[in-house]
Amino acid sequence: MKKKQSDRFIPYLRGFFTIYLPKQRNCSSHTITAYRQTWNMLLGFVCASSGKRLEDIVFADFNRTAVIGFLDEMEKTRGWTPPTRNHRLSCVRAFFRFAASLEPLLVIYLEELKGIPLKKSVDKSHVMEFMSQEAMATVLRQPDMSTKMGIRDTFFMVLMYDTAARDCEMLSMRFCDIDPEKRTAYLFGKGSKPRLVPVSEDTIRHFHQYGRIFHSSGDSVALMFYTIRHNERMPMSDDNVARFMQKYGKDAKKQCPDVPEKITPHMFRRSRAMHLYRSGMPLELLAELLGHTNPETVWVYAYADTEMKRKAIKKAEANAGVRPSAELGIWDGDEDMIRRLCGLT
Repeated sequence: MKKKQSDRFIPYLRGFFTIYLPKQRNCSSHTITAYRQTWNMLLGFVCASSGKRLEDIVFADFNRTAVIGFLDEMEKTRGWTPPTRNHRLSCVRAFFRFAASLEPLLVIYLEELKGIPLKKSVDKSHVMEFMSQEAMATVLRQPDMSTKMGIRDTFFMVLMYDTAARDCEMLSMRFCDIDPEKRTAYLFGKGSKPRLVPVSEDTIRHFHQYGRIFHSSGDSVALMFYTIRHNERMPMSDDNVARFMQKYGKDAKKQCPDVPEKITPHMFRRSRAMHLYRSGMPLELLAELLGHTNPETVWVYAYADTEMKRKAIKKAEANAGVRPSAELGIWDGDEDMIRRLCGLT
């Protein structure tokens, strides 16, 4: 039996990945990869559970029961957290919105998936883990600067902290994206939004040292950070970054108890933002530095900063004199008087 035009699932999926996401939505390669991973897993699950070949899959195979079964299975086998599960569900729904925009008859499948509830999780939006300045300084001192990899790793972490950049922004950076004369770094952020960020003189010194070793050819458009595989330059992976950061974090933990048990690249961004906020940077300016279009996004730093709250409370209490001072009694330290008061003599 010949499929109806509207049931031809694969052509719609192909258009979603080759036209809609990269050209119409102008999504970054990282976003497209996240969508592709979701759909690869979902297609494998549907084919296995239905016994169909990929070319025989139709829209009706992605009903509410199938998608919930997929999400439950991934949560069980891959340990997806509620936020991850909800994000994967949004990737599935995004495709069906695209398909329904091309063929209105397909809206029935989108409406069915809209009925899948998001999974609730503990609200940790006001709880944020970051490193103290002492802990950060200890981590940055760990690489061996007498080695090439130590120079590379130090520059990566120094630059990431100084610019409060995302991991994907660091890995997509080109050598020409740093202007040593103007002391700025060009970052290409989420949603394809570029921004210029000031960097310190110390970062520029690390940049020159790194450039002499890793960019001696002078190719300005070469990737800033790369690895060598089979004698060819390849983009550095986020796994590579996470690996050396975790190593330096463990070493730093032995010297500074404030260093968290597990260090992640995003913790550098959060730590820098918190340090700038504590230094007096207004939240609106902090949002611009971090590449957020909505200033409300950075309110989490105000919520999370218990140290500033503690200082404000201490100052308010000192000025108001609400709490009575803990004055010592006249018997304090006088054992004989204490014994008489207690009827022990």
